[in-house]
Amino acid sequence: MGTLTGPSELIAAAKAAREAAGHPFRLDIIVNNAGVAVNDFLPAIQAADFDSGYHVNVRGPLLLMQAAQPHLPTDRSGRIINISSISAQAGFVGQSIYGGTKAALDAMTRTWARELSENATVNSINPGPVATSMWFGNSDEFMVGIKPFIQGAPLEKIRPELDDKELVDGAEQAGGRPAYTWEIAGVVGMLCTADASWVTGQVVSANGGMRFGTG
Repeated sequence: MGTLTGPSELIAAAKAAREAAGHPFRLDIIVNNAGVAVNDFLPAIQAADFDSGYHVNVRGPLLLMQAAQPHLPTDRSGRIINISSISAQAGFVGQSIYGGTKAALDAMTRTWARELSENATVNSINPGPVATSMWFGNSDEFMVGIKPFIQGAPLEKIRPELDDKELVDGAEQAGGRPAYTWEIAGVVGMLCTADASWVTGQVVSANGGMRFGTG
């Protein structure tokens, strides 16, 4: 994680910079957004793929939070947002590793909501497809498997007069459009406000209706 040797070194560097500028160091908001995905069916999965996925998607956030805990607020005003995925719940084919790592992140979200309750709220966001390089880099095989889920999502229907041409052009193959990045960022921003102070330990589904749920 990062260009230094790990999360603790990143936080130490930020702390030193703040103190050198005469400002106290405190981490008010943390967004765990790092993620990698390798989509393979069970017979093709390699142990190295498992190690890589869990190293970034699970171990990374865990070590970051461990290093960050001493620098969190002590008045419950902190905000921790973990970017998970609908894959943690939907069971998409080819995502044994990716879905498993994101389910682990959701589980840690619930644990941290209790352990860090006097410091911060802790919530997870489960996006569906988002218009990023990760989405556009998916294989045709994966796109065929996920298409029925997208076709059933009410907000993923394409709007040719409003949506970006790239999304319109890809909608026939995909079954609809992915989210714009700002649509997910808006949910992150909402959970970071003071108005969200009574929300913690939750998995917020931001997936255009690919999955309905109360959790």
